[in-house]
Amino acid sequence: MTIVQALLLFVSGFLSGVVNAIAGGGTFLTFGAMTLGGLPPIVANATSSIIQFPGYITSALAYAKEIRADRRNAILLGVISAIGGLAGALLLLSLSNPSFRAMVPWLLIAATVIFAAGPLLKPKARSDEHRIGPLGVASQMATSVYGGFFGAGMGIMMLAVLGLATGGGYHRLNALKNFISIVIAAIAIAVFAAGGVVSWLHAAIMVPGAALGGYSGVWAARRVPQAIIRALVVAVGLLLAAYYFFTG
Repeated sequence: MTIVQALLLFVSGFLSGVVNAIAGGGTFLTFGAMTLGGLPPIVANATSSIIQFPGYITSALAYAKEIRADRRNAILLGVISAIGGLAGALLLLSLSNPSFRAMVPWLLIAATVIFAAGPLLKPKARSDEHRIGPLGVASQMATSVYGGFFGAGMGIMMLAVLGLATGGGYHRLNALKNFISIVIAAIAIAVFAAGGVVSWLHAAIMVPGAALGGYSGVWAARRVPQAIIRALVVAVGLLLAAYYFFTG
């Protein structure tokens, strides 16, 4: 790896942190940068999970009080999500790089559509909290399988699913989402590391960039309209999908 390549990876990690802090969608940048740099898609996907992980932890810490107050739902959803995340990660490892490569453009399009629809999927403030039913369990299981397998757009999907599954206000749902994201990512990372599909060199370069970007994103969030960042992320997702389609 050249110094220029390392610098580009650091910058993409930094930008992913900024984007995640403002609107989410940083996975598009990290996954795209690594695959365009020649990393096999399964390795890029697994490594991207590690790059995003510190952001999940800091987001959950910010909601520590809400998570403790809702520990029963957090534990139940955590168990469901751990099982789903494990299944998704194992499913990824069962594929060859060419097989996963063929799926990537479709996954990117699906994730881009979910991301673009984020404002519509965002749950409205409500107080009618309720117990999680079978449909909620099944929906969260499916979301966590997707999270362990690919992950882009997972947070938006979870907010929508949790809104239907448990009800409650936005910050309660966001707290649960942040906690569950840690569970899914931790399980997936353990599986990927055991499977030997992580590029630790790329992770070591990009994680500090993502951390700095997350901090800088707070500053940017007060000055750059979220709609502009969202539009840029959607454009990146569509361009990446087109690239993978046409380079087959």
